[in-house]
Amino acid sequence: MTLLAQAWASWLGAIIFYTCLPLPQHWHMEFRCIARWAPWVGALIGLILGLSDGWLGLGGMPLLVRSALIVAMGLLLTGGLHADGVADSADGLAVPDASGQKTHRRLEVMADSRMGAFGGMAVVVLILLKVLALGAIEDYRLFVLVGVSMWGRWAQQWAIARYPYLKKDGKGAFHKAALPTLGHTVPCLLGLLGIQTLWMALGWISLPLGLLMIAGGVVLSLLTSAYFNWQLGGHTGDTYGAVVEWTEALLLCALTIRP
Repeated sequence: MTLLAQAWASWLGAIIFYTCLPLPQHWHMEFRCIARWAPWVGALIGLILGLSDGWLGLGGMPLLVRSALIVAMGLLLTGGLHADGVADSADGLAVPDASGQKTHRRLEVMADSRMGAFGGMAVVVLILLKVLALGAIEDYRLFVLVGVSMWGRWAQQWAIARYPYLKKDGKGAFHKAALPTLGHTVPCLLGLLGIQTLWMALGWISLPLGLLMIAGGVVLSLLTSAYFNWQLGGHTGDTYGAVVEWTEALLLCALTIRP
């Protein structure tokens, strides 16, 4: 198989793993290195959401209502993959210290498929923040949705490469193998910076918004991933998803600031 064919198979695998978009089952897909594609899958998701938002806007739908629909569509496109991580992580982090076994107990709770009270509250807060923040952003919404989706998934890449994975047989273990060093996060970071710089140069987004998106994306990516490492001493597949969602939500909130 040629390098191009391998890359295409990996890209298709990333779409199938990270989204609910339908692809023909007979297409060859490769899953080993899909974490390297995560920000570009985010770009695809953001583009779908942005175009849908524009279409709803043409129909005269109020800003806040269509913002709620776009957030719901985002959950639908991902099958709630990352939101599930938010709930499980919140339930786990709510576990108090118990004779030095805090991390072990937290991981046990996070592995439970049932959602607890803290998980439910976290998801509600997450959705409220996203809806209200997106509803406060009137301009450049297509580019905001694309940029935020990409930054959320680059934050996931940073968490994978920067911090240890806590479960040897967990579902997210192969992500760590795909991004073993921080250097593996650089290509997507450069791509993100290049794309958003081009948007500013072409006047597709304002200079203040573009700079705020870049600065907020970098800072929040580092902070969200560091937070879960501080709480657990590493990451799991659930915290990878939580990093995506909280980076997106907090970056949307930051973009409501009027410089």
